[in-house]
Amino acid sequence: VALALLFAGGLYMMSGRHVALTFLTGYVVEEALSADNIFVMVLIFEYFRVPKVCQHRVLFYGILGALVMRGLFIAVGAALIATFHWILYVFGAMLVITGVRMGIKGDEEFDGEQNRIVRAARRLLPFSQDFHGKHFFVVEAGRKVATPLLLVLILVELTDLVFAIDSIPAIFGVTTDPFIVFTSNIFAVLGLRSLYFLLAAVVDRFHLLKYGLALILSFVGFKMLAERYIEIDIVLSLSVIFGV
Repeated sequence: VALALLFAGGLYMMSGRHVALTFLTGYVVEEALSADNIFVMVLIFEYFRVPKVCQHRVLFYGILGALVMRGLFIAVGAALIATFHWILYVFGAMLVITGVRMGIKGDEEFDGEQNRIVRAARRLLPFSQDFHGKHFFVVEAGRKVATPLLLVLILVELTDLVFAIDSIPAIFGVTTDPFIVFTSNIFAVLGLRSLYFLLAAVVDRFHLLKYGLALILSFVGFKMLAERYIEIDIVLSLSVIFGV
């Protein structure tokens, strides 16, 4: 968080107040959405009883994968917006719908046995029954098999992919500058690893989180849909999002 604020200060000195505030708005949106991602990771780690010593390794590789995937998403999104400006209205409608659904749906439990990703992975790869330290692959009875740690990593990566479908359109609702979009995502994702260990023990206290995220997504979606008729100042956007 401190590095993100220093980066915003650098943007303020080099490019002015508006660019710095735009970055901060995008960063706050992405960091808020990352909190929801963290709680899903907590459910996955608890279900598979991942040893704490192994959680750092999963998060490290998970975040590397997230940076690559989000970079690709942003590149595609920026190219689509540059070619078809109306795609912003599609993104806006998606965010409003997602926000409403998030606000009204009940809390979900993670069931590994019924999860389609888990079942598909187990069909495609042989897995050992137990963890083997920090290893993703081991040799058992003369053949190479994956450990449950690899299964957890696959789940974490694909979970972030699902969350990126919400978070990338959300940041495009703040700005279409690819540099600001990418850097705000980078800082938010890098903060995920530290935030996980800060919040993992107190996830039960965040029972109102989904309503806050629903409001943020709906607000950003409305901002995108109404951009032709209403210009919402970046200071107001930052105040609303940070306030929620």
